[in-house]
Amino acid sequence: MAYPALVRYGDSDQYRLHYERVYCRKTIETFDGIEVTFRKSQFAHCFFESSKRDGRKDVFSMKRAERIDWLRAALQDVNSERYVGWDKKRKRYDTSRRVTIVMGNYVVVIRLKGKKRADFLTAYVADTKPKAGQKSTIEKIRESPKWT
Repeated sequence: MAYPALVRYGDSDQYRLHYERVYCRKTIETFDGIEVTFRKSQFAHCFFESSKRDGRKDVFSMKRAERIDWLRAALQDVNSERYVGWDKKRKRYDTSRRVTIVMGNYVVVIRLKGKKRADFLTAYVADTKPKAGQKSTIEKIRESPKWT
């Protein structure tokens, strides 16, 4: 599947307007019929990264933002890799979270609310290089159970 070109705007406000116009005004249907709702409040979680170890997302990420049009494409890609999500707080897999990987390391996460409805949670470019003594983010995701 061909993916959309990267989107290049001058600032985060332009990306926010794009996100709200394209995603928040209607649901996006996945290739398997799940209607995904995008909330305005998820913009920061999706397009900002943490500059410190505290996890607070405080820096706009151009790497994430320029892939804004990949969100829909990833959800509609029948050839995507799909895994059960991980609940960091409970330290276990969560079958209500679906993690989709496309283009090698672009990740989109949704949370199901029933069989055919979901909320968009986040999207990001996953690390492919492991840190000393650890696995990369993409390796950890691929060790998760496959989504069925």
